[in-house]
Amino acid sequence: MFITRTTLLAGVAAASFALPAAAQDAGTVVATVGDTEITLGHVVAMREQLPQQYQQMPDDALYEALVEQLIQQAALAQQADGLSTRNEIVLDNERRTLLAGQVVQQLAEAAVTEEAVQAAYDASYTGGEPEPEFNASHILLESEEEAQAVVEELEGGADFAELARERSTGPSGPNGGELGWFGPGMMVAPFEQAVMDLEAGEISEPVQTQFGWHVIKLNETRQQDAPPLDEVRAEIVAELQQEAVQAAVAEATQTAEVERTEEQIDPALIRDQSLLDQ
Repeated sequence: MFITRTTLLAGVAAASFALPAAAQDAGTVVATVGDTEITLGHVVAMREQLPQQYQQMPDDALYEALVEQLIQQAALAQQADGLSTRNEIVLDNERRTLLAGQVVQQLAEAAVTEEAVQAAYDASYTGGEPEPEFNASHILLESEEEAQAVVEELEGGADFAELARERSTGPSGPNGGELGWFGPGMMVAPFEQAVMDLEAGEISEPVQTQFGWHVIKLNETRQQDAPPLDEVRAEIVAELQQEAVQAAVAEATQTAEVERTEEQIDPALIRDQSLLDQ
């Protein structure tokens, strides 16, 4: 009686279900092609690079497809006479990118501790005075004469929102000139100063900015208290990570032995892909 390869594989599969599963990790070998081992780690890494629509496939079907593709790649790779110059250069760049990215990820993770987050929050928000916020409306016009005429109409009892809808050339005109709430630094300086000089309900004299002439009404003001830590945590984490990475990059490049060639390179050569095929 001959045991076919299919029968043997079926028996092995049945036995594997009967035995306790061995510990499996990235180094677990799932196939060999000649002396090349294909591991579970290779399969996982390939799945990460797939387009999203393929990652939605059932795990069993996806696993089989990935292993088969890795087997095919390994079989073809064994026929290659080394990497071409182009691929050697691409591989150098990819390895450099992966190593640098690995260091960046480690730095970013190390920079974020509860102590660091709390210290950054305290430095930015604790002990400071509440910042004022303003709710204002405006009518944007092309000339000082037009703006002055609007001021006079408002002094005569005209409705601000109606005039904004009729006369304003700004994008807020259809909304009655309403700008909503804003804080210091969010508007251009002349506009902001005019708003800060007003009392709630008052209307300004014509104010000139690079956008034209404004007639401004301050609707109301309020004090903005410090936000809760959880509300700004993501922002703080991003800042901590960015600062840590920037500092590490600066230190690494300053302490590294860097030498730039004195040979003059024609910048246009960066577009010459034939250099990679020499």
